[in-house]
Amino acid sequence: MKTVYKTKGTCSRSIEIEIEDGIVKNVIFNGGCNGNTQGIASLVKGMKATDVIKRCKNIDCNSRGTSCPDQLARALEEILSEQN
Repeated sequence: MKTVYKTKGTCSRSIEIEIEDGIVKNVIFNGGCNGNTQGIASLVKGMKATDVIKRCKNIDCNSRGTSCPDQLARALEEILSEQN
């Protein structure tokens, strides 16, 4: 299942996420710090969505109250809740 999540409070504008059977298959950040978002996307590929949420949730960027990894975790939570 492929989803586009509109981010809030970050430099990235949206995240394209593909999940299959609870596993993150692909992540593309649109906008944001290119090297960092590519790194995050590469690291989470093949991981269980629940593990990504545990590792990335509540990471803060410059006292914004969120970050690109946190937005990814929030997106994954939303996707998983919609699937149940």
